[in-house]
Order: sequence, then structure tokens, then C-alpha cells
Amino acid sequence: MKLYTQEEVLDEIVGSIGTPERDEFEARLKKEVDEYFIGEAIKETRKKQGLTQEQLGERMGVKKSYVSKMESGRNIAYSTIMRAFKALGVPSASLDLGSFGRVALW
Repeated sequence: MKLYTQEEVLDEIVGSIGTPERDEFEARLKKEVDEYFIGEAIKETRKKQGLTQEQLGERMGVKKSYVSKMESGRNIAYSTIMRAFKALGVPSASLDLGSFGRVALW
């Protein structure tokens, strides 16, 4: 049985590093990972405040199912992130752009 490294599998299935297909795959993967961590941050903040998903949804003006999707990191828009954290009473947030510095989100 031949074993393959993760890199070899990605090269075969998605394409080699530097190809448009691979770049698109890695960008999509990064977006999904970022959305997951944002969802986790929203969930942890909600739990620390002792709120249910339903209660957060009421504060945001959305249904509990929407809060659940948001916390699982599915299709989180910037406006949704702002609404969630504002509803949780988070006074401000910033985005770290690495060498470009930090940008205030609100």
C-alpha cells in the first residue's frame, strides 16, 4: 500500500501550488476557517453573557435558526457580524491586517 502526503493529495485533486484552482481552493478554505472562528467568538460571547440563541436572535431581530447558522460559521456577512456583536454589547472591534495595521470595524 502506498501512502501519500496531504500535499500530494491536494496537488492531485485540487492542483499544484500557484495554479488558479489551488489558489481558489486555499482562498475558500481560509474564508471558511475565518468564518468558523468568528462564529465561535459570537457563541462564546453569547454564552458568557448567559444568553440563549433565541435571546440573541431577539436582540438582533432574527430567528434562532439564523443565530445557529451564524455561530456555526456559515455565510457570515460583515453586517451580520456587526449586528451580532452590537447586540451582545461589544463596544468596538478591530480587524488585524498584518503589516497594514489594524482597522476599526465600528
